[in-house]
Amino acid sequence: MEYSVNKGAGNPVEFKGLKSQYLFVFAGGLVTVLLAVVILYLAGVDQWICIPFGTVSGGLLAWAVFRLNARYGEHGLMKLLAEKRHPRYLIHRKRVFRLFAKRKKRQS
Repeated sequence: MEYSVNKGAGNPVEFKGLKSQYLFVFAGGLVTVLLAVVILYLAGVDQWICIPFGTVSGGLLAWAVFRLNARYGEHGLMKLLAEKRHPRYLIHRKRVFRLFAKRKKRQS
């Protein structure tokens, strides 16, 4: 089986429909789910609880990442995070009349 990872020079990395940052989020999430299952199993939790927990968590992760990819697109998460850092409104403390009045040019 051969999977194509890159579709050309200058294009973003894409694998099975996941683009750029979503691919890394998905891979990191799967590693986290795997580590959680291993830690639960080593802590003494029954394997019949660990296996369904891993499959359900992995399935929810895959669904969420593919949904984010479809909703926000290639650069959507970065835009969403940048939008939260912008102020909702700017405070302007000058009088309204001064904003609309013509300014006199100064001669040097």
